[in-house]
Amino acid sequence: MNLHPNAKTTPAGRWLLVQRIREERWMAAEAAEAAGVSVRTAYKWLARYRDEGRPVLADRCSRPRRIPRRTPDRVVRRVEKLRRRRMTSTEIASRTSLPLSTVSLVLRRLGLHRLSRLEPEEPVRRYERENPGELLHLDTKKLARIRRVGHRIHGDRSKRVYGAGWEFAHVCIDDCTRLAYVEVLPDERAITTTAFLRRALAWYRARGIEVQRVMTDNAPGYYAKRFAALCRDQQIRQIFTRPYTPKTNGKAERFIQTLTQNWAYKRPYRSSARRASALRPWIKHYNHERPHRGLGMATPMARLREAREQRP
Repeated sequence: MNLHPNAKTTPAGRWLLVQRIREERWMAAEAAEAAGVSVRTAYKWLARYRDEGRPVLADRCSRPRRIPRRTPDRVVRRVEKLRRRRMTSTEIASRTSLPLSTVSLVLRRLGLHRLSRLEPEEPVRRYERENPGELLHLDTKKLARIRRVGHRIHGDRSKRVYGAGWEFAHVCIDDCTRLAYVEVLPDERAITTTAFLRRALAWYRARGIEVQRVMTDNAPGYYAKRFAALCRDQQIRQIFTRPYTPKTNGKAERFIQTLTQNWAYKRPYRSSARRASALRPWIKHYNHERPHRGLGMATPMARLREAREQRP
């Protein structure tokens, strides 16, 4: 239940008001003054309690019981039918001789106020590779360099720092175990992404994971010949996501959300260097200690050990 922000009483406060009048024999004026309401309001809640009991002390819906001038259902159905033909609200208003404001309200009530709502939603396709290394998800997150505490912390957007530039968190996450490897690098050019992949492969290989495929978006750094050559040399198949469809690389996208919320924007940093130095402890916590809901509340390292034990 959403209470009004200026409400002086809650259901518990109203119950206390009624108890004071009925059981403790307070005068209605005294109980009203103690609750910070008028005597008339006190008598209103007392009368409601007498008629229907304690449940009636909760807030009632403000929607009127009758709306005599509401748009008829047959007109609403016609508006919906025209909308599903991808007509604009202006065209519908012209066709039906209704005010544009009425058409807009009807479309919003139907949830069709945006044309994108007419597109059928694709079913969510969840997948998980059976073995570590079968698929790595790669992506980057653009981060502003830090010169001083920014508006995300102090909340004042008028105090901005201009010209600080950007740096990029390059992330790599294993589809099976969710084991993550992250570096903060100055750019996302092909030479940088290629070097990052080389170091990531070595890091996973040191933990007994031989990578077979990598999934990236269509950014120039991943689409470059240099990056593709490294994949060929390592006998790794590169898979590209569908253009403008970040959910295809959903595990990397979700990991980036966790990364930014729990590391990049978790607390104020005095400099980018201090933020970067806090990355390694957080990644260690993520891989070794943080339970993962997608892994049945196990940690990525626990899933890796489990996968090793299941190998023939």
